[in-house]
Amino acid sequence: MVLHVYTSLLISSIFILGGFGKPSPAFSPPAACPVCASSNYIGQNNGSLAVQPRVTGKAYSRFIQIWLENTDFSTAQASSTFKKLASEGILLTNYNGVTHPSEPNYVASISGDFFGMSDDKFYALPVNVSTQVDLLEARNISWATYQENMPYSGFSGDYAQKNYLDPSSKGSYTYYMRKHNPLIICNSIASVPARMNRIRNFNDFAIDVNASALPSWVFITPNLVNDGHDTDITFVSDWLEYFLVPLLDNPNFDDNETLVLLTFDENEDYKSQNTLYTLLLGGAVSNHKGTVDSTFYTHYSSLSSVQNNWGLGSLGRQDTNTTVAAVFQFQAKMTNHTNTVSDADPLMNLSGVSTGVCASERWIPVTAPNMSAVGAGAGPVFASNITSTVSVDNTTPLNLNAMGLVNPATVIPSYSAPSTDPNANATSSPPVTSSKSTAGQGYRIRAGPLGVVCPALAILLL
Repeated sequence: MVLHVYTSLLISSIFILGGFGKPSPAFSPPAACPVCASSNYIGQNNGSLAVQPRVTGKAYSRFIQIWLENTDFSTAQASSTFKKLASEGILLTNYNGVTHPSEPNYVASISGDFFGMSDDKFYALPVNVSTQVDLLEARNISWATYQENMPYSGFSGDYAQKNYLDPSSKGSYTYYMRKHNPLIICNSIASVPARMNRIRNFNDFAIDVNASALPSWVFITPNLVNDGHDTDITFVSDWLEYFLVPLLDNPNFDDNETLVLLTFDENEDYKSQNTLYTLLLGGAVSNHKGTVDSTFYTHYSSLSSVQNNWGLGSLGRQDTNTTVAAVFQFQAKMTNHTNTVSDADPLMNLSGVSTGVCASERWIPVTAPNMSAVGAGAGPVFASNITSTVSVDNTTPLNLNAMGLVNPATVIPSYSAPSTDPNANATSSPPVTSSKSTAGQGYRIRAGPLGVVCPALAILLL
């Protein structure tokens, strides 16, 4: 998989920097409309999700977040499209990423931590890492993620295909990257077939919206050109005019009980505070159009706000840290929640090697959640039958690289695509290098560079 990932990155770089598959600098709609099926997406829909009743929340009954890539606040602020959208909702002027680079921000937004992740490499978080999905399912709140250009539900690699922006190109282009899909990175989601089926593509999105089957919690990731990763703010703005602007007038997407969070994963300038141009849109904020909120928020706020809205439990991680996980202020007023106000905002632009289950040079097992924490939803901290509640905070970090050991969190699981998916045999699936047994029974770990296998790591990882 490492070779596969680096090959995809190399191909992508060649195309962007002037190679034979360079995309057109002008935006081109990938489909006739945001809710139209497209042959530009290899993955065809698998039929709509079942329509589930929405659970009424205190401030909204549907939460949709759309993530864009690597853009400074001032850059987005200069866009006429972003200005127009800001007039339709609440501009959050102090919403921040939690670190650099991209992948740890995505992971943090659903699991309350980034577990020592300090790069964009392949990671598969162990099954004892709980996520917002666990909290939603505990209250029967429906959810799904929609990933543009992902070939099929639960696909676990990067995906290159014919470049639809340049039909004359003989090469392929990596439109979809796994690192921007936080749900597939978490084995507690990817190892469960019913959950894997909710990791869907944009043709699935079209059929779900048209069938009034869009779930109550939704995470949307555009492809690498439409999210700005490989393009610029003009291209992103054109995509928003094509995709989001009409959807805000579609009652199957946005009604008076819908909140839409439009944000970026991180800013471009690593030297400055990691502040992101972020908007709250949708019917739930129709009485707050054109307003500005300067409250200090981070990606952990999307966790705490959802928990507060539906009275959920918490993950006992940064989602319960009131300094970095403020609830959206318009909502806090409705729910009588008091946010913590600090004298100074913590720095959120830090990057580099840290300690955690993803840090091969400073590896420790998954730290236990704080079981006594009280989150914004006031419910109990989630703990499954495989969640370790034993503190490992004082564990001495291990340098697995120096020990010649493979970090189990970097080993590709052998999860299969859902059997109902007509594209389950797509050839771009990554090679299997390890195998995962049923949840809680552990990994079979491949030998490291020195031929050493460490069963203890597998046990600690779980």
